[in-house]
Amino acid sequence: MGTEAELALRLGRESGLLRSSDAVAAGVSRTALSRLTARGDLVWVGRGVYQLPQAQRADPVAILSATHPGVVVCLLSALAMHGLTTQSPRQAWIAIGNKAAVPRIDYPPLQVVRMNEVNLRDGVHETTLDGVTVRVTSPARTIADCFKFRRRVGLDVAIEALRAAWDSRAVTMDELWQAAAQTRMTIVMRPYLESLS
Repeated sequence: MGTEAELALRLGRESGLLRSSDAVAAGVSRTALSRLTARGDLVWVGRGVYQLPQAQRADPVAILSATHPGVVVCLLSALAMHGLTTQSPRQAWIAIGNKAAVPRIDYPPLQVVRMNEVNLRDGVHETTLDGVTVRVTSPARTIADCFKFRRRVGLDVAIEALRAAWDSRAVTMDELWQAAAQTRMTIVMRPYLESLS
Protein backbone atom coordinates (compact mmCIF):
# COMPACT_ATOMS: atom_id res chain seq x y z
CA MET A 1 0.00 0.00 0.00
CA GLY A 2 3.05 2.27 0.30
CA THR A 3 2.81 3.45 -3.29
CA GLU A 4 -0.95 3.94 -3.09
CA ALA A 5 -0.61 5.88 0.17
CA GLU A 6 2.09 8.13 -1.27
CA LEU A 7 -0.01 8.72 -4.38
CA ALA A 8 -3.13 9.53 -2.34
CA LEU A 9 -1.25 11.97 -0.10
CA ARG A 10 0.36 13.65 -3.11
CA LEU A 11 -3.06 14.02 -4.76
CA GLY A 12 -4.42 15.45 -1.52
CA ARG A 13 -1.61 18.02 -1.35
CA GLU A 14 -2.09 19.03 -4.99
CA SER A 15 -5.86 19.33 -5.02
CA GLY A 16 -6.76 20.43 -1.48
CA LEU A 17 -9.84 18.23 -1.55
CA LEU A 18 -9.43 14.66 -2.72
CA ARG A 19 -12.46 12.94 -4.21
CA SER A 20 -12.42 9.17 -3.91
CA SER A 21 -13.45 8.87 -7.57
CA ASP A 22 -10.38 10.90 -8.62
CA ALA A 23 -8.12 8.85 -6.35
CA VAL A 24 -9.47 5.56 -7.73
CA ALA A 25 -9.03 6.83 -11.31
CA ALA A 26 -5.39 7.64 -10.45
CA GLY A 27 -4.78 4.14 -9.08
CA VAL A 28 -5.59 4.41 -5.36
CA SER A 29 -7.96 1.77 -4.01
CA ARG A 30 -10.86 2.63 -1.72
CA THR A 31 -9.29 0.29 0.83
CA ALA A 32 -6.14 2.41 0.82
CA LEU A 33 -8.24 5.54 1.39
CA SER A 34 -10.00 3.85 4.32
CA ARG A 35 -6.66 2.84 5.86
CA LEU A 36 -5.23 6.34 5.45
CA THR A 37 -8.33 7.76 7.12
CA ALA A 38 -8.14 5.24 9.99
CA ARG A 39 -4.45 6.14 10.53
CA GLY A 40 -5.27 9.85 10.54
CA ASP A 41 -3.29 10.62 7.36
CA LEU A 42 -6.51 11.73 5.64
CA VAL A 43 -9.65 13.31 7.09
CA TRP A 44 -13.10 12.44 5.76
CA VAL A 45 -14.97 15.73 5.13
CA GLY A 46 -17.97 14.55 3.14
CA ARG A 47 -19.32 11.64 1.14
CA GLY A 48 -16.36 10.46 -0.90
CA VAL A 49 -14.25 13.54 -0.12
CA TYR A 50 -11.06 13.72 1.94
CA GLN A 51 -8.39 16.24 2.81
CA LEU A 52 -5.09 16.27 4.65
CA PRO A 53 -5.41 16.73 8.43
CA GLN A 54 -3.09 19.75 8.53
CA ALA A 55 -5.00 21.53 5.75
CA GLN A 56 -7.35 24.37 6.61
CA ARG A 57 -10.94 23.15 6.71
CA ALA A 58 -12.33 23.38 3.19
CA ASP A 59 -15.15 25.76 2.37
CA PRO A 60 -18.53 24.00 2.80
CA VAL A 61 -19.57 25.11 -0.70
CA ALA A 62 -16.44 23.44 -2.12
CA ILE A 63 -17.25 20.21 -0.26
CA LEU A 64 -20.84 20.35 -1.50
CA SER A 65 -19.67 20.89 -5.09
CA ALA A 66 -17.17 18.05 -4.79
CA THR A 67 -19.84 15.61 -3.62
CA HIS A 68 -22.63 16.94 -5.86
CA PRO A 69 -21.06 18.43 -9.01
CA GLY A 70 -24.44 19.13 -10.63
CA VAL A 71 -25.56 21.78 -8.12
CA VAL A 72 -25.38 25.48 -8.91
CA VAL A 73 -24.51 27.94 -6.15
CA CYS A 74 -27.06 30.75 -6.29
CA LEU A 75 -28.84 33.56 -4.47
CA LEU A 76 -27.28 34.52 -1.09
CA SER A 77 -24.34 32.11 -1.41
CA ALA A 78 -23.55 33.43 -4.90
CA LEU A 79 -23.84 37.02 -3.67
CA ALA A 80 -21.31 36.22 -0.93
CA MET A 81 -18.95 34.58 -3.44
CA HIS A 82 -19.16 37.67 -5.67
CA GLY A 83 -18.74 40.07 -2.72
CA LEU A 84 -22.12 41.70 -3.37
CA THR A 85 -23.68 41.44 0.06
CA THR A 86 -22.87 42.41 3.61
CA GLN A 87 -24.68 39.32 4.85
CA SER A 88 -22.98 36.01 5.56
CA PRO A 89 -25.43 33.24 4.71
CA ARG A 90 -25.83 30.57 7.39
CA GLN A 91 -26.98 28.11 4.74
CA ALA A 92 -25.73 27.12 1.31
CA TRP A 93 -28.16 28.29 -1.36
CA ILE A 94 -28.18 25.94 -4.33
CA ALA A 95 -30.21 25.42 -7.46
CA ILE A 96 -31.05 21.96 -8.76
CA GLY A 97 -33.18 20.61 -11.59
CA ASN A 98 -36.93 20.43 -11.26
CA LYS A 99 -36.87 16.65 -10.86
CA ALA A 100 -33.44 16.24 -9.23
CA ALA A 101 -33.10 14.72 -5.78
CA VAL A 102 -32.15 17.12 -3.00
CA PRO A 103 -28.59 16.39 -1.85
CA ARG A 104 -28.51 14.54 1.46
CA ILE A 105 -25.73 16.09 3.50
CA ASP A 106 -25.17 16.89 7.16
CA TYR A 107 -23.34 20.15 6.58
CA PRO A 108 -23.85 22.83 5.44
CA PRO A 109 -27.60 23.27 5.87
CA LEU A 110 -29.18 23.82 2.47
CA GLN A 111 -31.70 26.20 0.96
CA VAL A 112 -32.76 24.63 -2.32
CA VAL A 113 -34.45 26.28 -5.29
CA ARG A 114 -35.55 24.41 -8.36
CA MET A 115 -34.83 25.61 -11.87
CA ASN A 116 -35.28 24.31 -15.38
CA GLU A 117 -32.30 23.06 -17.39
CA VAL A 118 -31.87 26.34 -19.28
CA ASN A 119 -31.57 28.33 -16.06
CA LEU A 120 -29.12 25.78 -14.65
CA ARG A 121 -26.92 26.41 -17.69
CA ASP A 122 -27.29 29.99 -18.93
CA GLY A 123 -25.77 32.69 -16.75
CA VAL A 124 -23.78 30.06 -14.84
CA HIS A 125 -20.01 29.96 -14.85
CA GLU A 126 -17.37 27.81 -13.19
CA THR A 127 -14.83 28.95 -10.65
CA THR A 128 -12.35 27.11 -8.45
CA LEU A 129 -12.72 27.03 -4.68
CA ASP A 130 -10.33 24.95 -2.56
CA GLY A 131 -9.24 23.11 -5.69
CA VAL A 132 -12.81 22.14 -6.61
CA THR A 133 -14.76 23.34 -9.63
CA VAL A 134 -17.84 25.18 -8.38
CA ARG A 135 -20.74 26.17 -10.63
CA VAL A 136 -22.12 29.56 -9.62
CA THR A 137 -24.54 32.05 -11.15
CA SER A 138 -22.91 35.17 -12.63
CA PRO A 139 -23.32 38.49 -10.76
CA ALA A 140 -26.07 39.74 -13.13
CA ARG A 141 -27.90 36.42 -13.06
CA THR A 142 -27.62 36.26 -9.25
CA ILE A 143 -29.24 39.68 -8.95
CA ALA A 144 -32.06 38.69 -11.31
CA ASP A 145 -32.59 35.50 -9.29
CA CYS A 146 -32.77 37.57 -6.09
CA PHE A 147 -35.60 39.58 -7.63
CA LYS A 148 -37.28 36.37 -8.82
CA PHE A 149 -37.04 34.76 -5.36
CA ARG A 150 -37.56 38.04 -3.47
CA ARG A 151 -40.14 36.47 -1.20
CA ARG A 152 -37.49 34.03 0.04
CA VAL A 153 -34.45 36.32 0.23
CA GLY A 154 -36.11 39.72 0.68
CA LEU A 155 -36.50 42.59 -1.76
CA ASP A 156 -34.03 44.64 0.29
CA VAL A 157 -31.35 42.02 -0.40
CA ALA A 158 -32.01 42.17 -4.15
CA ILE A 159 -31.84 45.98 -4.19
CA GLU A 160 -28.67 46.06 -2.06
CA ALA A 161 -27.01 43.53 -4.37
CA LEU A 162 -28.04 45.48 -7.47
CA ARG A 163 -26.62 48.70 -6.04
CA ALA A 164 -23.38 47.00 -4.89
CA ALA A 165 -22.84 45.32 -8.27
CA TRP A 166 -23.51 48.55 -10.17
CA ASP A 167 -21.29 50.70 -7.92
CA SER A 168 -18.41 48.17 -8.13
CA ARG A 169 -18.86 47.80 -11.91
CA ALA A 170 -19.30 44.04 -11.50
CA VAL A 171 -22.15 44.17 -14.04
CA THR A 172 -23.13 46.13 -17.11
CA MET A 173 -26.60 47.36 -17.95
CA ASP A 174 -26.75 44.95 -20.89
CA GLU A 175 -25.93 42.00 -18.61
CA LEU A 176 -28.62 43.06 -16.15
CA TRP A 177 -31.29 43.40 -18.85
CA GLN A 178 -30.30 40.04 -20.35
CA ALA A 179 -30.49 38.33 -16.93
CA ALA A 180 -33.84 40.01 -16.25
CA ALA A 181 -35.19 38.69 -19.55
CA GLN A 182 -33.84 35.20 -18.95
CA THR A 183 -35.52 34.97 -15.53
CA ARG A 184 -38.70 36.75 -16.73
CA MET A 185 -38.11 39.58 -14.28
CA THR A 186 -37.98 42.47 -16.77
CA ILE A 187 -41.17 44.15 -15.51
CA VAL A 188 -40.22 43.73 -11.84
CA MET A 189 -36.65 44.94 -12.32
CA ARG A 190 -37.35 47.77 -14.80
CA PRO A 191 -37.86 50.59 -12.25
CA TYR A 192 -34.73 49.60 -10.33
CA LEU A 193 -32.62 49.34 -13.49
CA GLU A 194 -33.92 52.65 -14.81
CA SER A 195 -33.02 54.32 -11.52
CA LEU A 196 -29.37 53.39 -12.12
CA SER A 197 -29.16 55.27 -15.42
